[in-house]
Amino acid sequence: MNDYITYILEQTQNLLAIDSPTGFTQRAAEYVMEEYRKMGYEPRLTNKGGVFVCINDGATAKGNPSQNQAVTPADSGAVSPETGAIMLQAHMDTLGAMVCGISDKGRLSLSPLGGMSPNNGETENCRIYTRDGRVYSGVFQLKNASVHVNGKYNETARSYEAMEVVLDEIVEKKEDALALGILPGDVVCFDPRTVITESGYIKSRFLDDKLSVGILLGYARYLKENNLSPSRKIYQHITVFEEVGHGGSASVPADVTELLAVDMGCVGDGLFCKEIQVSICAKDSHGPYHYDVVSALIRAAQSAKLDYAVDVYPHYGSDADASLRAGYDCRHGLIGSGVYASHGYERSHKKGVENTFGLLKAYLQ
Repeated sequence: MNDYITYILEQTQNLLAIDSPTGFTQRAAEYVMEEYRKMGYEPRLTNKGGVFVCINDGATAKGNPSQNQAVTPADSGAVSPETGAIMLQAHMDTLGAMVCGISDKGRLSLSPLGGMSPNNGETENCRIYTRDGRVYSGVFQLKNASVHVNGKYNETARSYEAMEVVLDEIVEKKEDALALGILPGDVVCFDPRTVITESGYIKSRFLDDKLSVGILLGYARYLKENNLSPSRKIYQHITVFEEVGHGGSASVPADVTELLAVDMGCVGDGLFCKEIQVSICAKDSHGPYHYDVVSALIRAAQSAKLDYAVDVYPHYGSDADASLRAGYDCRHGLIGSGVYASHGYERSHKKGVENTFGLLKAYLQ
């Protein structure tokens, strides 16, 4: 297997092992920052907690934007969209939950962080992080979860009101949970259960979008190790808060004329993409992606003889969408490795990673 694909999968596994639901991403950001530094780049942390780095200045593949480079909505002036800087976006925040109540039995009620469906979280092991630094384990269950006791187990709709976290501590009343330091606002993180099979399938929660963060790290390493300098300036922004809609709404430098979100490609009924392919999105819930960008991505995939699909996503939004809604005057596109069972126990394939990595190389050469 290609060394860069091996590196991408290693970084993806490392990131998946770091709990980082939206709003709780500091440890993941520290890890990503250190990986960029190891490669010789100079990343910086945005005020929101994302990681921003310039991986190619158009002449040498190192450094950051100049200190006087405004990070404001772009005013590209006479800069051609095809030759202006491009920003690659992927997000390291994931789905999760937050404690919003404690029952008389000491069980925890949850409020979702992002689109975490209670159906997909049922019987999942989880960790509860308290504000004073303690970590407890538990499991997210239907209330009265014993089938031999609850005669309505099968007919009960799974909702946050009908479910709770049972702590792996001797807790019998609310005061017992409070004595552990657990309070409303504590973050709850679900096990990713990451597995890579011998046949090449990648199975885990939160491939959306840590798989693409791994791909962007792999592309940054590819440029550095091969001393490559594409003609366009290239930034990477590993965002946070994407899962709640505003990950890409800030930190776009003024010289950026194009945004390329690298996120999960949708796989499901009515769509063409498979897990072994790179998906090129023509339109999502917020509208069409820039026609010229989508067309250029298709031509690049064809020229490089990649396995790709073009799709319209019925229920989707990206960092690039958020950037445009924030007022940035940029063209935008969206690609990603095909991922099945999105926001659940997700699955992709090494070939999907290879094709996505290949499209970045072909498009940005």
